[in-house]
Amino acid sequence: MEPDIELTFPDDLQHWLDELENRVKRREPLMTRIAGIMMDAVDENFVQGGRPAWKELKYRDGKPLQLTGRLHNSIQPWSDNDRAVVGTNVVYARIHQMGGQTRPHVIRPRNKKALYFNGRFAGKVNHPGSKIDARPFLSLTDEDYALIREAIIGHINGNQD
Repeated sequence: MEPDIELTFPDDLQHWLDELENRVKRREPLMTRIAGIMMDAVDENFVQGGRPAWKELKYRDGKPLQLTGRLHNSIQPWSDNDRAVVGTNVVYARIHQMGGQTRPHVIRPRNKKALYFNGRFAGKVNHPGSKIDARPFLSLTDEDYALIREAIIGHINGNQD
């Protein structure tokens, strides 16, 4: 059995060790700051049309993922003592983030008796599904990671924004 060694620190050093312990245990302000940095990054992804740029749309003008603003406006930050998260509850967000193929489905008229499609009328159209290119909007750049790193170091050093 090895002997125990007990150290007694001077009061000022013990104060700073206690302060460091408190900062490491109480991370909620840091996580809130990180969630804000991530939210700013996602906003910038939408403003710039992706970082790197998302693939352009073939069938309409405008920026991808921004026709109605629903997806962008649905994104919210959340944090607690252990996590910083940015996300959305919009069902179609995943396929736009990751890319993929939609399932085949039937398109029926909503407000008319028939659809007009490819120069003819139809009561319904059997859609084979669509290939959706990945347009990662929940992504961070090296600069975003640098801001998170600065926030962590600032938190440990006791710098509050």
